[in-house]
Parts: sequence; C-alpha cells; structure tokens
Amino acid sequence: MAAKTIDMSAEDARLEDARTFRGVRTRRVIAFLIDYCLIALLLIPIGLLVFLLGIFTLGLGWLLFGILGPLTALLYVAATLGGPNQSTLGMRLMDLRLERLDGQRVDPVLAVVHTVLFWAGNAILTPLILLVSLFLSYKRTLHDLLLGTVVTRAS
Repeated sequence: MAAKTIDMSAEDARLEDARTFRGVRTRRVIAFLIDYCLIALLLIPIGLLVFLLGIFTLGLGWLLFGILGPLTALLYVAATLGGPNQSTLGMRLMDLRLERLDGQRVDPVLAVVHTVLFWAGNAILTPLILLVSLFLSYKRTLHDLLLGTVVTRAS
C-alpha cells in the first residue's frame, strides 16, 4: 500500500499570511447571527408544513415540532457549509470559509459534526469556551482544533 504524502507548502504559506485571518473572530460572530436569522426565517414555512402534516395525521405530525429547530439548522449547515463554497450564507456575506488543514474539502458530515461540537461545547462549557480563540493559532476555536479545520477569509 503506497503512503500518501501531502504537499502543504502553498497552503502553509497562505495560512501564515496575517491577511488571511484579519477580522475573522468578529466576522464569525456576525456570520453566526446572520445564519441564525436565516434559519429562523426557514422555520416559518417548515413549521407550516409540519402544522399541515399534523392536521393530516390527526396530531401525530406535531411531534416533529420538538426537533424542528435543530433539524432545520443541521440541514442548513450540511447544505451550505458542506457544499461547494464551504461556507454558510452568513459566512459568504462576511467573506469567510471553513477549510480543512489537510487541504481536502469540507463534506456535509464534517459540517454537521462541526456544528454539533460547537453547540455541545457551548452547552457544556459555557460560551466562554470561545475565548480559546484568543490563544490558539490561526484564531481557531476548540471545535476547529478538534476537527482540524480553520476559518479564513475567502478573498
């Protein structure tokens, strides 16, 4: 079995450029707020569909209301962050993208795991865990560190 080598010289040079990370923390916060406003807007038509489903199933479909928010958010993240642009709509507006340090593409599964780790870390360790980005290289958060990803400027 042949060993796979990774040539990271061009990627390393880009990651060492300070312009790649200028304003990333602030832009991530704004992108997060934009994304969750979009998810809230997506919940309106999806909620109406679940309401109609509940009428047709004599109330059984209304059980989906309990998981509607997280399910919508995870599908949104899988479709956008795990898509070809490797960024959510909020991240695109803020000129950000998620990259893997090994140079491969972010797939929908990694995007969902990234989001679940973000929420789990905030729920268990409080949002103060995000202060880790002040001390880690490349302004990474704890879930970025665990998954080998980094958020950079897209341009």
